[in-house]
Amino acid sequence: MVSAILKNIFYTQKTKEVETVTHKSKNKPTSKPTKQSTAQNFDVLVIGGGLAGGTLSLALAGGGLKVACVDREDPSLWTAPTFDGRASAIAISSQRVLKAVGIWDEIGNETAPINDIRVADGHSPLFLHYDHRELGGEPFGYMVENRSIRKALQVLLPTEKNIKHFAPAEVSNLERDETGVRAKLNDGSKITASLVIGCEGRNSPTRENAGIKLTKWSYNQTGIVCTVEHEHPHNFCAQEHFLPSGPFAILPLAGTAEKPGCRSSIVWTERSDLAPIMMDLSDDDFLEELQLRFGDFLGELKIIGPRFAYPLTLQFAASYSADRLALVADAAHGMHPIAGQGLNMGLRDVAVIAEVLTEAKKAGLDIGSAETLEKYARWRNFDNTLMLAVTDALTHLFSNDIKPLKFVRDIGLATVNQIPPLKKLFMRHAMGTVGELPKLMRGENLN
Repeated sequence: MVSAILKNIFYTQKTKEVETVTHKSKNKPTSKPTKQSTAQNFDVLVIGGGLAGGTLSLALAGGGLKVACVDREDPSLWTAPTFDGRASAIAISSQRVLKAVGIWDEIGNETAPINDIRVADGHSPLFLHYDHRELGGEPFGYMVENRSIRKALQVLLPTEKNIKHFAPAEVSNLERDETGVRAKLNDGSKITASLVIGCEGRNSPTRENAGIKLTKWSYNQTGIVCTVEHEHPHNFCAQEHFLPSGPFAILPLAGTAEKPGCRSSIVWTERSDLAPIMMDLSDDDFLEELQLRFGDFLGELKIIGPRFAYPLTLQFAASYSADRLALVADAAHGMHPIAGQGLNMGLRDVAVIAEVLTEAKKAGLDIGSAETLEKYARWRNFDNTLMLAVTDALTHLFSNDIKPLKFVRDIGLATVNQIPPLKKLFMRHAMGTVGELPKLMRGENLN
């Protein structure tokens, strides 16, 4: 499987010239059609206004581009507790992106710094410990509930002067050719742009409609997600225990005024055949199973809010671009959450394509040209493919109880823990500060 991913580094898809591509929505219109004959003109059409698409729209607008952001979700439902119970580990480089586009200022005190990371193989006494003070005192990143980011987008997208936010709305017809992009929405609105960017997630209709091939496989694992309140504070330490069924992560969240530092997000990886059984347990029985894996180091536990379950897969598109089209974040690649890098890699895509497009615009170039999009794809392909390979290898290495492998894993974690230069390199990777960073991840403006 890893070799299949690595082959993608050297693979270049030969895309046939496409004069016109038509996308017909499978869903019924969410609003009554209106008569609208005049097309609205934009530089970029972003399809998908979630964590990646919304952030990208703000970044492009901040760089001076006029953006149409079309999202099928109703913004009024974005922040409901039942919409998405996940939280994301935002590396320090990704935090700079959210800061640059205004999201971070809207989130306020709804974040928790990750000051320490502790990784152990089950209950082995050998473990790997990262301490942020070893790299100067800046946190490795922050834990943020996805709902908090969506609340910020709900405020920013409708008020940014360079963005027209269409939501809830769907693209019912999409045409791409050498002259540009033309789209029709299910409410009758018409849009023209130089480029369309697919940001709708793993099941991207834009990618499918473009005929871009997808490689995908399942890990036969399910991620069970919930939020817990605990008796003792977590001290902003993220913990990951590798169990035979997969990693079990305890991730620090912002607490309440009454109990600061006493909330955590749980990502419990379970075999897909057992996950439905766990999800169907009563609250008391589920808590008992959770406690067995969690341990008692933070005292008494209480589950807050609903539980969620997500199938865990790996996938990657054969190409990140086609005629007048680019794919970003989960539409281009999706990985196992074992290293907590999914959203971070998506935000790297966002920062890179925003920089490439704004520079092309300033230079008077065609932002939707093959040369411009190839620059984005070339910059991101190796980095994403390498991370896919690493997460895939770690998942297969640690999701078992084979004694020889367990011995090797324990020794490996302990060895890295005792070699400061290697350990610091891994710590910088966790912060997202390794490699060729785009401007937004360096804390610089696009203008």
